[in-house]
Amino acid sequence: MVVKKAFKFRLYPNQKQIELINKKIGSSHFVFNYFVGKQKEKDEYWYMVNEMVQNGQLTESNWKGGFFNKNQSIKAVRELKKPDPFLKKVDRISLQKSIEIVNDSYTRYYKKQNNEPRFKSKKNPV
Repeated sequence: MVVKKAFKFRLYPNQKQIELINKKIGSSHFVFNYFVGKQKEKDEYWYMVNEMVQNGQLTESNWKGGFFNKNQSIKAVRELKKPDPFLKKVDRISLQKSIEIVNDSYTRYYKKQNNEPRFKSKKNPV
């Protein structure tokens, strides 16, 4: 007979740790929303170009706006840190993880497994 056990833990962070956790969450939301916004702009442009081709305004679509590229986005975080200094106070791993989440959600969206990714909100508990 197999007996399963479970342990429940509760963390009590001090004020510095709470501040660091909130900074990480806020920065991850910012990076996630930034790259979702960039990809939505690309998708809107692609739909516009295809509609113009169907209406006969353009002869062919030479625009190659590919899918979401995770590696280019991770490199773009360095450029994103220059105008926004609050991103420098957070470790890079949490920012890269939020990019991986964006990549996974867009991969599933383009395979028609999920809906389009939405912007993250501080007020929405999801």
